[in-house]
Amino acid sequence: MSIRLRFTLLYNAILALTLAVFGFSLYFVQARITYDALQKDLERSSERMAESVLRIGANPDPDAGPRPSEPRPNPEDFSGGQVFRELPEREILRVLDATGNLIASPFGRVEDILPLSQAGLQAAQAGETWWEKDIFQEQTVLIYTRPVLLNGEVIYILQTARPLTERDRSLQFLATTFSIASLLTILVAFGIGWLLSGLTLQPIQRLTQTAQAIGDERDFTRRVAYSGPQDEVGQLATTFNSMLARLQDAYQQVAHSLEMQRDFVADVSHELRTPLTTLRGNLGLLRREPSIPAEEQADILADMTDESDRLIRLVNDLLVLARADAGRNLASESLAILPILDETCRQARQLDPQREINLEAQDLTILGDRDAFKQVVLIALDNALKHSSGPIAIKTLRNGTQVEIRVQDAGEGIPPEKLEHVFDRFYRGEETSTLPGFGLGLPIAKSLMEGMGGSIQIESEVGKGSGLRLSFAQAKTGQV
Repeated sequence: MSIRLRFTLLYNAILALTLAVFGFSLYFVQARITYDALQKDLERSSERMAESVLRIGANPDPDAGPRPSEPRPNPEDFSGGQVFRELPEREILRVLDATGNLIASPFGRVEDILPLSQAGLQAAQAGETWWEKDIFQEQTVLIYTRPVLLNGEVIYILQTARPLTERDRSLQFLATTFSIASLLTILVAFGIGWLLSGLTLQPIQRLTQTAQAIGDERDFTRRVAYSGPQDEVGQLATTFNSMLARLQDAYQQVAHSLEMQRDFVADVSHELRTPLTTLRGNLGLLRREPSIPAEEQADILADMTDESDRLIRLVNDLLVLARADAGRNLASESLAILPILDETCRQARQLDPQREINLEAQDLTILGDRDAFKQVVLIALDNALKHSSGPIAIKTLRNGTQVEIRVQDAGEGIPPEKLEHVFDRFYRGEETSTLPGFGLGLPIAKSLMEGMGGSIQIESEVGKGSGLRLSFAQAKTGQV
């Protein structure tokens, strides 16, 4: 069952329940009001009839004088029917004696007697009124029974009644009319609710269609077009578009990573193939029959040793790069950079004793990992030694909450079109193709810097040299 149908059925069920409660309440109130009105009419009419009975019984002939000697009315005094002529329309009157026997009715027939229960008779004989409903002449009537008292004694019993046919018919008409009107209202409300729920859920349907299209086409540039108010549906559309933007970025990053991975595998294969081919060729020379001269064998073994060392360096660099890519946890501790820079510069001078490395460092502290920091500085110095022939300068300075270390050489510089690729793995410029290395130094340095929460940038100008800038977060006083 769709959400649209569930919504429509839900608020139609609520509407039906509301109409049912309202209808039952209206029916009950109307029934109660009409019943109370009938009771009041019968009470007023019975009161008038009781006064007429006493008046007629005391003086049955209006032209004659009073009969003080006969205080009790005589049943024969009602034979003229005067009391019945005073009855309102649709009301029924019966006069009974104190024992419950009919003594007066409009036509004087025995079958005209109204129903009276034993409880009602006893109540009237006790001087109390009594209400009851019963069938009279195939109609349901409301009967009001009351005693007529004279000097505190029950002399007659009056029964005043009115048929409930019209009332019941009116209530039945009300119930039927309201039921039909409610049914039509619910049907109309169902159609309107179905239409409105469709319009309300239309943005969600577009969300579904867009999501399905994105899944089929893998096009994360698509967005949901929504121009309505920023209600729940509007917020959903905005959130969905924001999620698509993040998915697009993630997808592009994954695609870029896969492309880099393919290039990386190709570059590793290329770098490994050369030394392995050399080793395989040299092994073939050593196994040649007849054997080659001893001097050539020594050269071949030396060449194989160099190629093995090259393979070891390449594998070590790849391991370092893989660990950095894996996001291995690097320590974040307070480091005094001056002693580490002194130590690193001393080791770098051993690589090229003829080169001048000038250190101008302040006594600053950073947050980082000692081994990773030292390795990054060594890579920076090694890179400067390989690509320049003049002096190398290392300077430190405080830049706000950051500590910067700048390694500047006086080499030939890097052209702008190649500068953006220096952090790509296995990237080596044409002019550096004869230099030792695999193009992994700066990528390793970048990965380590990112692992320590820092950044690395390179600035270069052709003919003037290149500068590598390392930025670290400055450690606060007492921070460990």
